[in-house]
Amino acid sequence: MLVSTTEFDVRYAETDQMGVVYHANYLVWMEIGRTKLIEDLGFKYADMEKEGILAPVIDIRASYKKAVRYGEKATVKTWIEEYDGFRVSYGYEIFNGSGELAATGLSTHVCVKKDSFRPIAIKKMLPDWHNAYEKAKKKR
Repeated sequence: MLVSTTEFDVRYAETDQMGVVYHANYLVWMEIGRTKLIEDLGFKYADMEKEGILAPVIDIRASYKKAVRYGEKATVKTWIEEYDGFRVSYGYEIFNGSGELAATGLSTHVCVKKDSFRPIAIKKMLPDWHNAYEKAKKKR
């Protein structure tokens, strides 16, 4: 299983009045992690879009454990939790500056044609992605 790691500085604009990262920003960080994982697999999401394929979120979950604060470094770890050739679920762990688990998450996506928004089979339309996802996904 491939686990991608991304570290970044927590910006002031990402925090609330208490100096704690606002909950919706964790979803943005998950996207950053997902993009990095895709790049680590040798692909670019933008290239897929150029081919007329999008990957909308159909389900997303986040569970908050500890605070992440302004001035810290945050780390997001991302992996392919499940993949069946049609849907892909990415798992996430976000750590605060002390290395404590701050949040976990899971997002599920399906690929669709941009012009019709009709679902596609990744295995058929993006065989290179399919092969990479099969190799990188979490083993059951």
